[in-house]
This record gives sequence, structure tokens and C-alpha cells, in this order.
Amino acid sequence: MSMDEHDSGKRMTLLVVDDTPDSLILISTLLKGEYAVKVANGGEKALKIAAADPPPELILLDIKMPGMDGYEVCRRLKRDPGTMDIPVIFLTASSDIEDEQKGLRLGAVDYIIKPISPPILMARIRNHLALKSMAESLRSQNALLEHEVAQRTAELVVARDEAEQRREVAEAALAESIRLKGQLEAERAYLQEEIRLEKNHQNIIGQSESLKYVLYKVEQIAASETTVLILGETGTGKELVARAIHDLSLRKNRTLLKVNCASLSASLIESELFGHEKGAFTGSLSRHLGRFEVANGATLFLDEIGELPLELQAKLLRVLQEGEFERLGSSHTIKTDVRIVAATNRNLEEEVNKGHFRADLWYRLNIFPITVPPLRERLDDIPLLVDAFVKKIARRMGKTIEVIPVGVMAALQEYHWPGNVRELENVLERAVINSSGPKLRLVDELKKPSRDFPASPKTLEAVERDYILRVLELSNWKVSGKNSASEILGLDRSTLRARMVKLNISKP
Repeated sequence: MSMDEHDSGKRMTLLVVDDTPDSLILISTLLKGEYAVKVANGGEKALKIAAADPPPELILLDIKMPGMDGYEVCRRLKRDPGTMDIPVIFLTASSDIEDEQKGLRLGAVDYIIKPISPPILMARIRNHLALKSMAESLRSQNALLEHEVAQRTAELVVARDEAEQRREVAEAALAESIRLKGQLEAERAYLQEEIRLEKNHQNIIGQSESLKYVLYKVEQIAASETTVLILGETGTGKELVARAIHDLSLRKNRTLLKVNCASLSASLIESELFGHEKGAFTGSLSRHLGRFEVANGATLFLDEIGELPLELQAKLLRVLQEGEFERLGSSHTIKTDVRIVAATNRNLEEEVNKGHFRADLWYRLNIFPITVPPLRERLDDIPLLVDAFVKKIARRMGKTIEVIPVGVMAALQEYHWPGNVRELENVLERAVINSSGPKLRLVDELKKPSRDFPASPKTLEAVERDYILRVLELSNWKVSGKNSASEILGLDRSTLRARMVKLNISKP
């Protein structure tokens, strides 16, 4: 039997393209236990196989090949409507980030460096096949829903024209049409978010011991169902840690849903978390599914959990303990299986002592805390972060920054970074904007911290209040827009306003 004849029954078919016979044999042997495998030793043959009926489900494509290289093969595949949706994973011995970015810009979904690790290759293939299957399934569901919406709307028009006495039937059909349309839009939004997150190639950057310890803790807890509490100052990358936990968990094939507890009012946050029935409050014209219901079987990231209103903490505790809740305006109990990852920049133990946070909820959340270190405690990571951010920002702006002066790097490493990694990225973006040549030029005045520690150290809340006040004054109390306080701090406008209310900050 030749290697082109691995197909057996209804197994998914993969196409392996490599000009090296040994690589073809090695990869085909690895895959054939789980998939049907077709092979090609060059670009022209690969295009013919991909265009055949049925086409392969996924293509593993070597870059360096004589004649037509892998980049050109990928470019032609993505131009052809018949093959443009086939996921392409590049296989290459080159670890150059520019090569990786070129491949991803051409439409590839992944980039694996040789020598290949069999477990990693198999995991990546399964993930991308699962993602493709999800997208195809949801597109099919969307088409059915669109057809049903159109059909119901047409029925409504006919019913209204036929007789006035059928008004009640017509109104029911209209309500159903609106519900289906809302469901369609919600599913589309979630699919777009899921695909965006699955293809997010950002990594947690750094090699400091403190960051390595965080990643060790992530690997330690990810595969369990345990609740995780991520602690750290604003801008340290707590959401990236949450995503890393989800991506390594048993729920990784589902969406990581996020709720920012600081960006919504008390009334809205309850509806966002638990949902509501039609007529539950003024303006609730239809049923709304809360995040705990949508996230059933998935992971829910509760950001800024320290800002959750006290009256909602008991309801959250019940979900954590019993896995059940009711929508607003309903007495029907809903069961849910959700893993919680929470994050806060507050000292929740102090908040418990002040009566701002329930002690029983704190104990329930604090099963496995992970503290993300501030940037000032991982200064050795700054050169790596600077290099990655400058390349990303310059590429986005169509610039080329090749030199980061020693003085600039020294200034960046000596600054205390109260806004942490988020502030560093903002400073570097302004620097790239103002750099006209290949050399990076800072525009921010980064003052060295005073060596004299105050006799009475301030609380974290007081330090945060002072810093936000200083930024507001520097921006002339401009909260949103270009050169505003929210842009400098790296916060959403709604989050900054919520922090101002919480810290009793108002314009004089």
C-alpha cells in the first residue's frame, strides 16, 4: 500500500507537504493511527490534491521546498474559494519571528518549528480541527436560524394582512422572530470572540524567576477544576494568566467568557452574570441569558472581583458552592457547570476586615491564589518586553525600528512603572510614533523613584488614588479620548470612571 492510500472509512483526511521523503514518512506514520493521510513532495502536487473532491480537512505544509515554496502554496490556497477555508499549519526549521508573522499574514493558523514534538503536533492538529468544526457547525446553525427568522417574519406579514382577529398570533410570531434574531446575533458574536481568542498568538513574555514561578503555578492548577484567584496590580497581565490557565485546561475547546465587575453598575452586573426574564425590570423587552448560563461547561473569568457589589456576593457564593442560580424575574432554578477564574488588584483580606467583601466568598475564592509580580520586581524582563512591543507596534504603524539606545533601555529599567506592563506598552507606542528614523526615541520623562521611603507607607488603595489623581491632573481631567487619563493608564473609560467613584475622586 502506498502512502496515498491511508484513507479508512470516515476518518478525517490530512495532507502532508514536504520535499524530504524522511519527513513525509515520519509525519505520516505519526498521523495515520488517527487520521487518513495524503502526501505531496512539492507545491504543484499539493495544490492538485487540495483541489480534489473531497478536499483534505487540514494541511501540514513545509516552507523550504524547491520550486514553489510553502509561502506561495499557502497564498494560492487562500486565493482559491474551494480551498481557502482549509486550515494550514506551517512546518519549518526556522524560528525567525518574521517568518512566523509572514506565514500568519498569508492565512496560516499555526507555525510549528522542527524538530517536531509528536504530542505538540497532535494537540495543535486536534485544536485546529475542533475550531474548524465549531465554525462550520455554527455557520450551519446561523443559516438555519436566518431561514427561520425570514420564514417567521413572512408568516407574520401574511397573518396581519389576512385578518385583524389573528393579531395575537401575529404578535407571538413577531416575538419569536425577535428572539431568534437575538440568539443568532449572540451566537455570531460569541463565535467571533472564540475564533479571535483561539488565534491569539500573544505570549506571556519574560524569563525572570518570579514570572517562571507564576507559569509553574499555572501549569500546576490548569488541568484541575479548582477555582483560581489571580492577584496583582493593575496592568500586570492578570487576564493573560487567566487565558493561559484556560488554554491548558480540560475546557480549552470552549470559550473563555469574561465579565469586568468594575465596568458595570450593580443592576447591570446582576443581569450580565445571571440573566433576566422579559419584564424583570424597566426596559427588559426580552429574555437575556447571563454569562453563568452561557458558560455552562466552560470557564468564566471574573475580572476586578473586588468591585462586585456586596449584595451580589451571596448569589455568586451560591453558584460557587451549589452550581445553581435563578434569572432575574424568575423562580426557576438553573444548574450550571462553570469553572471560575477571578482576578483583583485589591487586598481582599483587608476588604473583608473593612466589611466590603464577604469572608465566606473570600475563603471560597482563595483556594489557589496566584500573584502576578509587578514590573518593577521583574526588571530583567524589560528588554524582552521592549523588543517584542517595539516590533509589534512598529509593524502595525509601518515603521522600522532597529536600534534601542543603551540610554533608553537604562531609563526604562530604572523607572518604577506604577502602571506595569500596560504602562510600558503605552510609553513604547508613543516612542515609536515620535521616532522618525531607525532609532527609538522616548518622549515620556521617566523619573527615577525616590530612595527615601516614607515613614508611614500608604495603603495600596491610597497609592492608587494618588496616582489616578496625578494622571487626571496631567490630562486636565480629560477622562476619555486621545491623550486622556484612560489612555495613559491603559484602562477602559468605564473602568476608570468606576475606579473614580470607588476611590471618591471628583473634579475640583
